[in-house]
Amino acid sequence: MLSKSQISLVNSLQQKKNRVELGLFVVEGLKSITEFLNSDYVIDTLYFTKDVAISLPKIPQNIKLFEVNEQELKKISTLKTPQGILALVIIPQQNSHNNLYNSAKVHLVLDGIQDPGNLGTIIRTANWFGYTHIFCSPNTVDVYNPKTVQAAMGALSQIKIIYTPLFALLSDARIPIYGALLNGENIYKTQWPSHAFVVFGNEGLGISPEILPLITKSITIPSLGNTESLNVAVSAAIFCAQIQSYLQK
Repeated sequence: MLSKSQISLVNSLQQKKNRVELGLFVVEGLKSITEFLNSDYVIDTLYFTKDVAISLPKIPQNIKLFEVNEQELKKISTLKTPQGILALVIIPQQNSHNNLYNSAKVHLVLDGIQDPGNLGTIIRTANWFGYTHIFCSPNTVDVYNPKTVQAAMGALSQIKIIYTPLFALLSDARIPIYGALLNGENIYKTQWPSHAFVVFGNEGLGISPEILPLITKSITIPSLGNTESLNVAVSAAIFCAQIQSYLQK
């Protein structure tokens, strides 16, 4: 049976300040949790129902295990329909980007993304297309927000997320900096380098004024309709697919 302190602790992790203070975040769903079990992340605690217990992979002995019923799980889940298992995962130390130029990679850069679902979808998409790093401005939504983690569907365990002041990162860049903007070169006619940054701006405001002068080349997804703009996660998906399509020719 879950104690009041356990319920309070798990629910407190919905807020960033508590995630930072306790060094923990929540992951839900057997598939996502299995991804984290097979990654470099360290799982602290697992809460699971009897029905899910039979499907659990081999669990390291250092993980705290609690079998709960469905009503108890609802008290700690962020989902309308809990998926039978919830994990508390230890937040790792901030990833370093000291070896950024050791290999030729295209890296995504997120400038002030605010919607946790957008961030999670971008992470999941980037992982699908083989991207290994995403750089985020300090004012981008917390990657360990439960909605971000849920939208990423386990992909967070496979990709490095680095929060860093973007002006310092990009002003010292030794590789081209591409920006997703409304007025730029047609993405379908762009010749992509194997090593570059690609910057995506805030959902409503776009790329911030201090970053715009650092953009080497503006790139646009041409519109064939009357919509003013694309959702940033959709835009990032098109960029990821188009870049990889070009580089694999």
